[in-house]
Amino acid sequence: MSDLSIAFLSAVIATFFIAGLIKGVTGMGLPTVAMGMLGSLTSPLMAASLLIAPSFVTNVWQLFAGPAFLPLTRRFWPMMAAIVAGTLIGSASLTSGNTALTTRGLGVTLMLYAAYALFARQLRVNRALEPWLSPIIGAATGLLTGSTGVFVIPAVPYLQALGLAKDDLVQALGLSFTISTIALAVSLGLRGAFAADNLALSGLAILPALAGMWAGQMLRGRIAPETFRRWFLICLLLLGAEMCLGPH
Repeated sequence: MSDLSIAFLSAVIATFFIAGLIKGVTGMGLPTVAMGMLGSLTSPLMAASLLIAPSFVTNVWQLFAGPAFLPLTRRFWPMMAAIVAGTLIGSASLTSGNTALTTRGLGVTLMLYAAYALFARQLRVNRALEPWLSPIIGAATGLLTGSTGVFVIPAVPYLQALGLAKDDLVQALGLSFTISTIALAVSLGLRGAFAADNLALSGLAILPALAGMWAGQMLRGRIAPETFRRWFLICLLLLGAEMCLGPH
């Protein structure tokens, strides 16, 4: 293994440990953090490939942690179906080879998410609007998932705006993230963008991600999560700006 390979492997392990640590402290999505950090080191396509296994494991855990899996699946299946369709379409951009375009797209998505989490007021969506709004939100989320590897916008703000109970919201987010992860993996596989070594490295990334989550949970009681979250979002905003404006 070359020095460069050892350095990259170390960077991947550190990235997923930090992403897990932040998720453990703040409850924020590990995939968003990992895509932001890896996207500044390598292409968004490579970052998305490495994301698959740790994202799948952590999100399935989140999905089945609550009792409302079947009711939530029945309620949100149109949104989930639209996420799959949008991801299949959007992945054409991620696998196009235009790294400058996809890196800037990832940067914009990170900035939107950070700005929303920092500044936006809590929205409310009437449940009567769900039959037509859920598929639109799902399709938009899928397009962004396929093109950038980040699957929080606009799914997270939308699900938060529905006024779900806390446990139901956590499980609904787990459902959305799990479907997005599977759809992204299938999309990359169908387009021949999965390399065997990427898949093996993605599997290896599960361990530092889980270790980081455990460490973050231990730290949660010793630091102020809101202060930590605020400064992290500011850093994410700056990282997204650098990805948009920097040379590619």
